[in-house]
Amino acid sequence: MQIVTPEQMKNIENRSESLGVSKAELMENAGAALAELIDRHCREDSTSMSENKSIVFLAGSGNNGGDCYAAANRLVYRGYRVTVINLCGEPQTELAKNQFSKLPENHITIINAYKPGNVKAAIEAAEISFMTLPAENDLSRLSGTTPLEQIQKDEKQRVERVFEALSTADVIADGVFGTGFHGQLNDELTAFFKAGRNAFRIAVDIPSGGNCATGQVSEGTFEADVTIAFGALKTGMTQYPLKDYCGKIQTADIGIPDEAYAIPADERSYTLLEHDSLAGFPEPRRPDAHKGDFGRVLCITGSSEMRGAAALSVLGALRSGAGLVRAASCPDCINTVSVLAPEATFIPLECDDNGFMLFDCNRQRIESELKKADAVLIGCGLGVTPDTVELTRFVTENAICPVIIDADGLNCIASDIDILQRRKAEVIITPHPGEMARLIGREGAEINKIRFFAAEKLAEKFHAVVVLKGAGTVIADNHFTSVCPTGNPGMSKGGSGDVLAGIIASLAAQGYSCFDAARFGAYIHGLAGNIAAEKLGHEAMLPRDIIDSLSDSFRIIKEHK
Repeated sequence: MQIVTPEQMKNIENRSESLGVSKAELMENAGAALAELIDRHCREDSTSMSENKSIVFLAGSGNNGGDCYAAANRLVYRGYRVTVINLCGEPQTELAKNQFSKLPENHITIINAYKPGNVKAAIEAAEISFMTLPAENDLSRLSGTTPLEQIQKDEKQRVERVFEALSTADVIADGVFGTGFHGQLNDELTAFFKAGRNAFRIAVDIPSGGNCATGQVSEGTFEADVTIAFGALKTGMTQYPLKDYCGKIQTADIGIPDEAYAIPADERSYTLLEHDSLAGFPEPRRPDAHKGDFGRVLCITGSSEMRGAAALSVLGALRSGAGLVRAASCPDCINTVSVLAPEATFIPLECDDNGFMLFDCNRQRIESELKKADAVLIGCGLGVTPDTVELTRFVTENAICPVIIDADGLNCIASDIDILQRRKAEVIITPHPGEMARLIGREGAEINKIRFFAAEKLAEKFHAVVVLKGAGTVIADNHFTSVCPTGNPGMSKGGSGDVLAGIIASLAAQGYSCFDAARFGAYIHGLAGNIAAEKLGHEAMLPRDIIDSLSDSFRIIKEHK
């Protein structure tokens, strides 16, 4: 599924106009789609007739408000009790003004819930907010002898009118801010958005307060049961926490011509992975195929302290179709992996007294194995020592097949990430947010606020494929970005990333492009995690259960095709 940035959506709408479908028509269509969603919900709710349903639109001053006006105009003639609350002033865009002028004022309640400019200035000067206004019984005693006292009374009535409408609403549609919002909501809007919790709550294109580009939210962001996205899903809606505020997301066709969605060659293209995104995967296998047809994976992983990481990466590679998996590690680790994955073959390497692989004495053997591999995985459970740092650098610089760098492999290159510029082959790096922070010199807490930016800029700088793990995994190369929606909180356990790294290495060895290996691998890994969660629950499932569920993951994809 194509997803777009807010800026790309604006360009798509502009191209739509040049292709003969005006923005006015798009707004009419958006209003019709919103009205249909509300009408369908109300008719499915059999508790009362439609004419007894109260529909409240929270409208901004821009085109999102115009979408609300277009929907309100349709619903009022279907017998609903419709209220429009203008929260940000009078309509400002020509499209919104036009839609507002069509509202039948005799059949619809319009509440201008914004402060006039002179009132706003007076309130700010007096440092008054709706939260500090006196109680109604105190207001009744005001004689109106001063302008400020009258303002206080008017403000109290204005706010109460909004809360009353929201508290009695059956449906609340939020069209206050559109896809260009960034920043913070004020206290008044935050309070309004919290009201009407018993109503069915719909966000128009995006929940107000959410950043449609990054997925971040302001405190007090509107929490929706359903978000109706017009034309295309926006990138930020695939990321948390905004995705949580969206509720169920529905994409509505508003008549934009297909040609308008074509992204220019000099812009980044975005997709949300679905079953349909995996067309041709997995490739069918010939009856006379042999193990040499499906690639040789070299896993340089593990240490005496982290044997499980090596085992899980090797099993992930084996279970996702690699023809031959070679595990290079310290003897203790080999002994463990050979029991758990006897299908692999093994390269025992010399290690130090703490069970971490050495470099100089193993260099010749590693160099020989690199020449035979179709993909190399390095890092899972490797540890960070002077020798493992040298080992990771050597593999990165000398491999002639795709290199997948995960976990401690990333920590080993973090102090000299420019080594990625000196490589001979393609590289896939698979950081979680903490590892990404170390790679780009940011604080860990920052990364989830800039997930697209971080993955894309790193991919562009080093001409690499970046898999930024987490809820809504972001996979980026120089020109394309995919978001993986599969997965669940039960996968938040040590070892899940090792399984993913093994899967990606396996697919790269089988001949898939690095970008496809990364995004297909992320998808089937998350799908297998979902299958495991259905069987065992989030709390009890383990990374090994993801491996055991890979066969079902592949089966589901094949059946869908």
